[in-house]
Amino acid sequence: MTDLPGLDLSKLEVWLDRNRPGLRRGGLSGELLTGGKSNLTYRLTDGVTVWALRRPPLGHVLPTAHDMTREFRVIGALRGTGIPVAGAVVLGDDPEVAAAPFYLMDFVDGRVLSTAEDTLALSPQEAARTGELLVDTLAALHALDPESVGLGDFAHPAGFLRRQVTRWHQQWRSSETRPLDLLQTTVDRLSTTVPDGARPAIVHGDFRLANTIFTSALDRIAAVIDWEMATVGDPLTDLGVLMVYQSLAADGDFGLAPLPPAAGHLTAAQMAGRYQARSSRDLGRLNWYIGFGFFKLAVISETIRHRHLAGQTLGAGFDRPVDDVPAMLKAALQALSDD
Repeated sequence: MTDLPGLDLSKLEVWLDRNRPGLRRGGLSGELLTGGKSNLTYRLTDGVTVWALRRPPLGHVLPTAHDMTREFRVIGALRGTGIPVAGAVVLGDDPEVAAAPFYLMDFVDGRVLSTAEDTLALSPQEAARTGELLVDTLAALHALDPESVGLGDFAHPAGFLRRQVTRWHQQWRSSETRPLDLLQTTVDRLSTTVPDGARPAIVHGDFRLANTIFTSALDRIAAVIDWEMATVGDPLTDLGVLMVYQSLAADGDFGLAPLPPAAGHLTAAQMAGRYQARSSRDLGRLNWYIGFGFFKLAVISETIRHRHLAGQTLGAGFDRPVDDVPAMLKAALQALSDD
């Protein structure tokens, strides 16, 4: 048995036998699927069943981020609602297994469009369809009643957007690798122009193409993944982030920017129009949410840069720390100027 970075398979076997007796039917083996950029995800099997295990990244875990308990609870609550998620199996918090909280879920087979090659290989029809499915799934998520699925206690709608700006500013302070005047300018602009806010809904927190698993035929989404930042609040924060991912140019960064779109892929404006048609929400202040989205991704990118410079990133794509944070902050200010 070969242990994986951040996960002791032999200790996990003992833990599973104690907490979910009969679940595994053989010795565990596995591989790290993604690492370092966010939570670590492993593919595990006992030779019969395949699971995915999630745990926080190694080193520099931000307060309120990488919450495995929250993620496990959300995917459990959404099961059977029509929102495609992986089945939640078991939640654990044994430091001998992973030195951090972790959870096991069903492994979902399918296609993840996470590289330039993935997206550029799509036909125009496939590219359009994946964008439509993405928007339709987001609108369906935002149409759910949080109370009816057991997530009502996540809701604290009063002051949600102001708290989000404050939270991400605090995350920046925990992760900054150098002072940037643009950061404070962006925070001040966001804070003084906060919208009233949209009707509360379940918010994914990082909804984008790479956080969905499509069927092999690309005819539906098999699962939405990475719910670590899920909450109940203003759903237009999800739309703003999605539009940022769509509009950013891929420039060799840490993978936060979207991929070069295939011919036929929906533009950010087309996504917004489709979302509005399916949700009937007022998008009059959408530029503020786009500005917030750029700000949020700038903070996430700075966090990854911090972790990379500390040697705490795993997996491919970290041979050089490319810095896109200043450009994201400039884009945030431009969007806010257009608000």
